[in-house]
Amino acid sequence: MHLPRLNSPVRRALGLALVCLLGTLGWAQNAPSAPQPSAPAPQTPAPFQFSDYAKPRTHFPNPIGPYVPRDVPSPNLTNTPRVDRLMQNGKLMLSLDDAIALALENNLDIAIARYNLPIADTDITLANSGQGTRGVNTGVVQGTPGGGVGGIGGTSTTGSQGGGAGGTTAGAGGAGAGTSGLVTSTQGAGSAIPSFDPILTGTLQLDRNNILSASSFAVPANVNTSTVDFGYAQGFHWGTNLSVGFNNTRTTTSSRFSTRSPLLNSNFRFSLSQPLLQGFGFLPNTRFIRIAKNNREISDVAFRLQVITTVDQIENIYWDLVNAYENVRVQEDSLALAQKTLGDNKKQVEIGTLAPIEIVRAQSVVATDQQALIVAQTNLQLQQLLMKNALSRTLVDPTMAEAEVIPTSTMQVPANEPVVPVQDLINDALSHRAELAESRIDLANRDLTNKSAKNALLPTLSAFAYYGGSGLGGAQNPANLCVNNGNAIGCTLLTDVTSSTSYGGTVGQLFDSTAPDKGVGLQLNIPLRNRAAQATQVRSELEYRQAQMRLQQLENQVRIEVRNASFSVQQNRASVAAAQAAVELAKQSLDAEQKKYALGASTTTLVLQAQRDLTQAQSSLVSAKAAYEKSRVELDRSIGLTLTHNGILMSDAVNGQVTQMPNVPYAAPRPEVQPQTMPPAAPQTAQPPADQPPGN
Repeated sequence: MHLPRLNSPVRRALGLALVCLLGTLGWAQNAPSAPQPSAPAPQTPAPFQFSDYAKPRTHFPNPIGPYVPRDVPSPNLTNTPRVDRLMQNGKLMLSLDDAIALALENNLDIAIARYNLPIADTDITLANSGQGTRGVNTGVVQGTPGGGVGGIGGTSTTGSQGGGAGGTTAGAGGAGAGTSGLVTSTQGAGSAIPSFDPILTGTLQLDRNNILSASSFAVPANVNTSTVDFGYAQGFHWGTNLSVGFNNTRTTTSSRFSTRSPLLNSNFRFSLSQPLLQGFGFLPNTRFIRIAKNNREISDVAFRLQVITTVDQIENIYWDLVNAYENVRVQEDSLALAQKTLGDNKKQVEIGTLAPIEIVRAQSVVATDQQALIVAQTNLQLQQLLMKNALSRTLVDPTMAEAEVIPTSTMQVPANEPVVPVQDLINDALSHRAELAESRIDLANRDLTNKSAKNALLPTLSAFAYYGGSGLGGAQNPANLCVNNGNAIGCTLLTDVTSSTSYGGTVGQLFDSTAPDKGVGLQLNIPLRNRAAQATQVRSELEYRQAQMRLQQLENQVRIEVRNASFSVQQNRASVAAAQAAVELAKQSLDAEQKKYALGASTTTLVLQAQRDLTQAQSSLVSAKAAYEKSRVELDRSIGLTLTHNGILMSDAVNGQVTQMPNVPYAAPRPEVQPQTMPPAAPQTAQPPADQPPGN
């Protein structure tokens, strides 16, 4: 088929379009904006981000935002990239600072407690709406085995440990376990609180009613009614309640006795009520908001206590690991020395300078040392497992599960122990202990409840005022009896039925005082015996006094813990000095026995005994150093300065990402075991933070 020749302008336009199209396709093929899945761009793992659940969604910019659920993602159980960076040749080269950093990022106790912060935010939102609070979790989660935490007896002083979410079954001032069941606190008791969230109501109804009649004075009729009603209600922080109602009906009927069809009927009513006795003022009506904000502070303090407890636990596990690691070395040296003695004895028996029984004696020592070494090695494996469990979210990764943990920090005993007056330590503890801060905030909450309960003793006296109006309109009913028979009996008594009123005129009657409805008044309610309010007020006062006694008890317990921790540091420091002297004596004794044995002035039995004494002294020294380090850990915990002394930022613990490495002052690098210089970490794809609720 022959096509007509295109003219030049058209050809040029088509050519330009073809060039642009080819250029676009070529750019799309070479565009770098779509990376290949095999080579993701380097990203820094995102920290945990919590939405501010104290600020709910509003209608702007999304009108239906308040009615859309906010999803919380499932937990992310993968470890942070820091674990991979510490791996060398299948071994986890771990310093104490690295252990604390990994715990802040991966430890499940902290991850579980981290949820308590946004949970407390939801209570603020709930209280701002006018509802009662549900309480917050204040217990310490201790699901990481291996490191005992606490003062005397190894128990925490929180007094709120439990088995529920967040480690406790009792919210702050909430329900607790009683002798025969559940005991409910009076915290938050008081007068009823109005809803601070505006409530808009509406009704749209269509009704058709066929009326049958069995009377001579009534006729069957069909009635169709349309109803459109609106209502608005809101409470305010000083106790005022406001309500507005606007109602509209349109009725058509076939009844001969109805003057209007359709009949338009509108009315509105504006009402205000204000308590004058019970429920009057800001305090009774905003008590839950104040309690929720105080509980949010309690959640912050409780999370700080959780971090302190977990860091304390990690340090204890680490020093137990170091103790086990050092003990293996001691047992290996002891076994090597026993095997050397056995070899020397065999040679002397062969040349006839030693009785054969000495070989049996040396073999017995070797067997005993082998047993001790196996015990030490298995104990080291257990401590390594406990450490890996404490620093990871999962052990499913075979690399992590099979890796040996090599502690690269060792125990450091200062030449001179810093002397701090015990009273200064106690003053620091009274200022920094999280348990005391929790108790003081809870005491403030109970004081609010006391005042609210006293207000609830008063009778209920409310002043109210209202204003409203009614409007009547519609058109003449053509089926009305008087329309067709104006002379009928009773028709002359009726007003003008021929006039009609539109809907606008009907609504206008609401505001032109055609049919006003207004008034003011007082409403009084006096409970004659008032026993419920009396019981609540007295119990609230008793719980407040009980909380004061509990605070004093905690302070006394803190004083004892600080003194006990200080004594333990002194005692363990003396134990280290004694163990060091014992090791030095055992070394010199063994050296002397070996020299005497070489000269024929000693026996194999004495040499083996000296070897056992040295091994025991070295093991005792390792244990003494571990006990000393753990006593310093306990002293930091007892005065509440664990985070400060170790250089830990609370923001890192909240976000689950360490930006400033901890720095434990009483740990020294192990000279013979140090991690190699690692190459830059491979690019990591940011995992969505699993413990975080989504940012909405």
